[in-house]
Amino acid sequence: FTYTLAKNCQTQNSPMARTQKNKATAHHLGLLKARLAKLRRELITPKGGGGGGPGEGFDVAKTGDARIGFVGFPSVGKSTLLSNLAGVYSEVAAYEFTTLTTVPGVIRYKGAKIQLLDLPGIIEGAKDGKGRGRQVIAVARTCNLILIVLDVLKPLGHKKLIEHELEGFGIRLNKQPPNIGFKRKDKGGINLTATCAQSELDLETVKSILAEYKIHNADVTLRSDSTADDLIDVVEGNRVFIPCIYVLNKIDQISIEELDIIYKVPHCVPISAHHRWNFDDLLERIWDYLKLVRIYTKPKGQLPDYTAPVVLPVDRTAAEDFCAKIHKNLIKEFKYALVWGSSVKHNPQKVGKDHVLEDEDVIQIVKK
Repeated sequence: FTYTLAKNCQTQNSPMARTQKNKATAHHLGLLKARLAKLRRELITPKGGGGGGPGEGFDVAKTGDARIGFVGFPSVGKSTLLSNLAGVYSEVAAYEFTTLTTVPGVIRYKGAKIQLLDLPGIIEGAKDGKGRGRQVIAVARTCNLILIVLDVLKPLGHKKLIEHELEGFGIRLNKQPPNIGFKRKDKGGINLTATCAQSELDLETVKSILAEYKIHNADVTLRSDSTADDLIDVVEGNRVFIPCIYVLNKIDQISIEELDIIYKVPHCVPISAHHRWNFDDLLERIWDYLKLVRIYTKPKGQLPDYTAPVVLPVDRTAAEDFCAKIHKNLIKEFKYALVWGSSVKHNPQKVGKDHVLEDEDVIQIVKK
């Protein structure tokens, strides 16, 4: 029943489609959007037990420094791309994980181990929340980057369908979290503060959306021109913001002029999986979007080891994070570190555990 309701809300005859968009109906639309968001959440995380079993084969262990999920319709060349990437750039066994039959493996690039995952069930009926669909979505939400593989001859239709599917599961592609402050309180009603002009949200709309979640006392601060969807995302609190690259495959079937146009589309990389064309450009773009930082280790009295960097996400690059990646007890023995590279003025420089490291720095830990 929940599925039918959620489905009906997206059709041409839905209450949302029939409502004329203007200032007077803004709070009514906000209410409908909030209701739809709640229904979708119930689909993904149903109440009580039962459900569709354990989702055979989708409890994938996260290994390596980053995880990339591949999404695409059948026959767009996704399997060819995955196997060719794993075949060309893999330094480890192509099938390293037996828990998920569709993992083509781990590739090594610029010293980082990157796990590649095929997410097959994300399109076919995952929306009705049946067993496997939910597990696939759970895996997709843990990815550091999503690659949507499209056929260059029919890209737009597929692109919209896949984006719609992922958005419905709380995955926001190439977006920043909404700049909205939201704090529940015990009394005092809804207090709305806007630091800039708002085109969609006013106090009445905000109240109607929060009432749908049975929230009657809260402080809401809008720091940018926000939409009802932005507020719902903040209230739901379970949205994940993942970078995404659109991989347009089969470019061997189009002209040079068409290729020039494709290159101007944001977040797009044209390739030919079959001929292995433009893989270098794709990997370079993947590296940019993953935002990884490589730190080299230097044992005392030896040269730095440039073959196996410690790879950290760009938002966690303090010396303390480096120690945690090596061993959880290392920080307890930490006295200071010697660092060479762009994050310091002198080479080497003595630093504490809070020092923020930059890409390709060299570090030597001195223990107590």
